[in-house]
Amino acid sequence: MPAFDLPLTELEHYRPDVEEPADFDEFWLGTLQEAGRPEPLAAMTPVRTGLRLTETWDVTFRGFAGDPVRAWFSRPAGTRDALPAVVEYAGYGRGRGLPHERLTWVNAGYAHLLMDNRGQGDQYGCGGDTPDPQAGSSPGGPGAAARGLLAPRDYHYRRLITDAVRAVAAVRALPGVDGSRVAAVGNSQGGGLALAVAGLTPDLAAVLVTAPLLCGIRRALDLTDVGPYGEIAAYLAVHRGAEKAAYRTLSYVEGISLARRAHAPAHFGVGLRDTVCPPSGAYAAFNRYAERSGADPRKEIRAYPYNGHEGGDAVHVRRQLDWLADRLEVSRSRE
Repeated sequence: MPAFDLPLTELEHYRPDVEEPADFDEFWLGTLQEAGRPEPLAAMTPVRTGLRLTETWDVTFRGFAGDPVRAWFSRPAGTRDALPAVVEYAGYGRGRGLPHERLTWVNAGYAHLLMDNRGQGDQYGCGGDTPDPQAGSSPGGPGAAARGLLAPRDYHYRRLITDAVRAVAAVRALPGVDGSRVAAVGNSQGGGLALAVAGLTPDLAAVLVTAPLLCGIRRALDLTDVGPYGEIAAYLAVHRGAEKAAYRTLSYVEGISLARRAHAPAHFGVGLRDTVCPPSGAYAAFNRYAERSGADPRKEIRAYPYNGHEGGDAVHVRRQLDWLADRLEVSRSRE
């Protein structure tokens, strides 16, 4: 796929206006207050994985509406110190999978919480374990991206973003975690969730965002029919005339708006040939990052001109490792 979005010289200065609902902040404040009443951590059970250098627990925490959300929590075996933590969010259609699938962050010396995606997990990987009990009565398409699309309070991503914020509270309640050093990390949908968490969690220590979904949503719907945006377009192709209601709902989960409210240092990655999450969305979120919060965090973005949704892949992960170690003051050997 050739480059199809704006050229890099324009992306670097791309700062589109975004229409925010007048009650955007009240919407999220009320949502999180409702979810924050019960203690986040519900259960923690050791898991045998066959890995000698990693200890893992099956964690259940209380997410949106107090619903149980599953996660894997891992630590380097034999460590007793309070470690900085990485909360990782999975991509669209994925669940938490199996505990030995994602070992990068725990091998780098972090406590690691991998959140399951409610109501997803059936499209890729090794599945998930968290249903979405709130989805049954919400009008919308069969795919998660269109569930509850016509009403902000019913929308799937209201629930999933709330789960993501609650995952940070949950990891802080786990033993052996330094709650002052928690980072949010994700790619694609996971990147959109990490960015939302940064906008809704003022004391987050760092955020790493790659190819984020839900950024520049209106433009993305004009540019691509691939992936989650294609599911939204397919729903609107059947429900003609529902665009106004859908766009209103989507404005409450717009990643650019959430990025404007962030405080934490941020590291972005983007492939300039990405047809799943067009690069203009990532650059818009990056260029407007923290402008409303009044913070002045360190931020950087890495572009991969000849890559698509995979972005920098393992090369980018190595850059993330070095960047996060510097932010959280984690000692590591250097070449």
